[in-house]
Amino acid sequence: MKKVEVVAAIIIHQEKILCVQRNESTLSYISKKYEFPGGKIEVGETKEQTIIREIKEELEMDIKISHELMTVVHQYPDFELTMHSFICSCINNEVTLTEHLDFRWLDKSQLLNLDWAAADIPIVHKLIEN
Repeated sequence: MKKVEVVAAIIIHQEKILCVQRNESTLSYISKKYEFPGGKIEVGETKEQTIIREIKEELEMDIKISHELMTVVHQYPDFELTMHSFICSCINNEVTLTEHLDFRWLDKSQLLNLDWAAADIPIVHKLIEN
């Protein structure tokens, strides 16, 4: 089974959390699902370097990392995902989508209204609890 290690940014601006919608995929279980933005860790990169690079690439946004929130290990049908999530902030909440279909800035209370990728759901629940 293929194993994939990624990082995800929980970007908070004025108490709103950034949620992004994945593009269409041949993998139906993640196609068009909402997620926290991020991506794969490249060889030689730290998790923090990866998250800053990925957010710049995907959203053309500069972020500041506050702290690591939690790590989720999720077994999808085709691969095992290990996702390290970080609480982040941004100075400017302007988003330019380069890889996603949509984005939303939501209050914690609105997070469960979205159709989330399965691996992101534990993070959503932790955010709502805090």
